[in-house]
Amino acid sequence: MDSKLKETILNPILKGNPITVLVLGICSSLAVTVELKGALVMSLAVMIVTGISCLVLSLLRNSIPNRIRIIVQLVVVAMLVILVDQILKAFAYPIEKQLSVYIGLIITNCIVMGRIEAFALGNKPIPSLLDGLANGFGYGLILVIVAFFRELLGSGSILGFRVIPEALYSAGYMNNGLVILPPMALILLGCIIWVQRSIQKDLQEK
Repeated sequence: MDSKLKETILNPILKGNPITVLVLGICSSLAVTVELKGALVMSLAVMIVTGISCLVLSLLRNSIPNRIRIIVQLVVVAMLVILVDQILKAFAYPIEKQLSVYIGLIITNCIVMGRIEAFALGNKPIPSLLDGLANGFGYGLILVIVAFFRELLGSGSILGFRVIPEALYSAGYMNNGLVILPPMALILLGCIIWVQRSIQKDLQEK
C-alpha cells in the first residue's frame, strides 16, 4: 500500500477525524449515543452511505455539469439513505424506530457532502471509496466511544446486557441519570477531544 493511500485511510481516523478535529456531525453524537446498539447502526449506515456515494460520484465526476453538481450529489446520497432506511425497516425495525429521523438526516450530514466535494470529485473511484469508508469509520468510532460510556454509566449495561453486578446496586450504587441526557454527550465528546489533542501536539492551537 502506497503512502498516499495509507494516509487516505488513516487520516480520518486519527489526525483528521471528522468529529473531534473537523467538528462535523456533532448532532448525531448527542442524539444517537444513549445506547451502544443505536450508535453502531448509525455508524454503519454513515459508513455505507459515505463510501458508496463517494464511489458513485467519483465514477460520474467527469460527466456531471458543474451547474447541477450539488443536485446530483443530493440525489445519489438521498437514494442510498432511503435504501439503508428501508433495509433497517425490514430487518431491524426496533432500531430503525429508535433512530427515527436521524437516519434520514444523513442526507444533510456535512461529512457525506464534504467528502464528496473535497475528495471524490477530484480523485479516482477506489481512493474515493476508501476515503468515504475511512471518514465514516472515524465518525462512527467517536459515536461508539461516547455511547459505550453513556450506556455503561447511565444504564449499567452494554448492548442491552447488564454488566454492573447486582451486588454493587445492593451496596448503594446507582446509575447516573445525568449521563443519558444530551449535555453529557457534549462533555464526553469534549473529554475525547482533550485526550486526543493532549496526545497529538500538532492539533493544539498556538
